Amino acid sequence: MAITDKDGNILSISEILEKILIRIRTIYLELITGFLWWFVGAIPSHLFRKFCYRLAGMRIGSKSTIHMGARIYYPNGIEIGEGTLIGEKATLDGRRQLKNSHGGLKIGDHVDIASEVMIWTSQHDIHSENMATIEEEVEIGDYVFIGPRSIIMPGVKIGRGAIVAGGSVVTKDVETMKIVAGVPAKEIGERKNKNLNYKLGRPRLFQ
Repeated sequence: MAITDKDGNILSISEILEKILIRIRTIYLELITGFLWWFVGAIPSHLFRKFCYRLAGMRIGSKSTIHMGARIYYPNGIEIGEGTLIGEKATLDGRRQLKNSHGGLKIGDHVDIASEVMIWTSQHDIHSENMATIEEEVEIGDYVFIGPRSIIMPGVKIGRGAIVAGGSVVTKDVETMKIVAGVPAKEIGERKNKNLNYKLGRPRLFQ
């Protein structure tokens, strides 16, 4: 009896094996995701959370902190620099394609990401016949500030020292030192201090 995919196409042995491996990997990632969301993210200890995130494959620089309630997708695809603060209930998406390495999330040094910010690297191709997923890398430069409840869409690059106002939806690249706001986000100004060498304050205890 022939085995077919969801569209009714007959699958070869190699295609069947590939789909089995993909399904196993997907289930594993769902288990990791649930563990990081509902258990690790609820523990009021920065050291414990950071230990677990690193154990799951996330690369986190020294003195960087992720506050409680974070939602992490594919931790192995996330890289965070030094001295970066990520607010509570943030969403960090590290999903990427294994075959061509598209996707993943890179966050620089001394970045301030406020509460409930969502950063996505995966979305649906609305023009494809089967709503296929697309993974595109997101890069956030050093000394960037992203205001609360902002959304960063797949493929966006935010330059060094840029500012994203709270509640913005960023769909295009943001140049160095620029200030953007709105839905979709548009340039509204430029940062006056060009000599950025500050360090962010300590993370909030028990959060």
